[in-house]
Amino acid sequence: MNNQSKIYIAGHRGMVGSALARKLTAEGHTNLITRTSKELDLRNQAAVNEFFAQEKPTHVFLAAAKVGGILANNTYRGEFLYDNLMIQNNVINAAKDNGVEKLLFLGSSCIYPKLAPQPLKEDYLLTGELEPTNEPYAIAKIAGIKLCDAYRHQYGCNFISVMPTNLYGPNDNYDLEKSHVLPALIRKFHEAKKRGDKAVTIWGTGSPKREFLHVDDLADACYYLMQTYDEPGLVNIGTGEDIPIKDLALLIKDIVGFEGQLEHDLSKPDGTPRKLMDVSKLKAAGWTARIGLREGIERVYESLSGESWY
Repeated sequence: MNNQSKIYIAGHRGMVGSALARKLTAEGHTNLITRTSKELDLRNQAAVNEFFAQEKPTHVFLAAAKVGGILANNTYRGEFLYDNLMIQNNVINAAKDNGVEKLLFLGSSCIYPKLAPQPLKEDYLLTGELEPTNEPYAIAKIAGIKLCDAYRHQYGCNFISVMPTNLYGPNDNYDLEKSHVLPALIRKFHEAKKRGDKAVTIWGTGSPKREFLHVDDLADACYYLMQTYDEPGLVNIGTGEDIPIKDLALLIKDIVGFEGQLEHDLSKPDGTPRKLMDVSKLKAAGWTARIGLREGIERVYESLSGESWY
């Protein structure tokens, strides 16, 4: 992939896609192709085929997906399965039919079995039952991995798959009903500071551990793997380190400058005790995360202004 390569970013307005666009632009790539969902419905096979036939991209980053939290995943199960299967099948197949040199497919850590050992190794895929609440999304992503591998085997396509851990960064979702824990805590502490509250409450004991990767690090890893990695299967992308939710809350409390107390609602569940990615395969490929958690959260919070970010 060089500066003249014609690169299509599917999902360029999302948190991951926009980070990929920033990274590629910073590296001097000017021939980027993007389409909004209104301009190109990736669920429409004929429209996707026509787009690829006209534009003829040489490289594709497939970051487009229908995404949401546990509630959305569990409520709109048919939509999440159908839409994601259609999006990725259409893009991957059109890439094959139009001679795309390389495609990178982005999945999610929810592909792993609910009770898989920790840390999560790539080999644990399809070794047990999935978490029921996000099973449709996970099944779609697993199908995407397998389609990339099948096209590599049958047609010689250079298609690779990566599975990022929990992400945060620019263009995150701060809706308290739908967001993940890190952006939700940033908003909670920010609003509590503004109101002069005496305490912020978090669910459960705060003992479960989670891993967090800045989306700019993910974009850097994807850019690196697009140029250097050429193997079937999948590659985990993460930091290889996790943090208890209570410690994360205290870190965000400090960064935001909230001076009240941290309280626990013990009537609420803790959730899965741990979800950590094994990143030894990624390190062996030559890439390691660079942005520390404090630095990353400070960057995010400093970039937010007023209330326009949520």
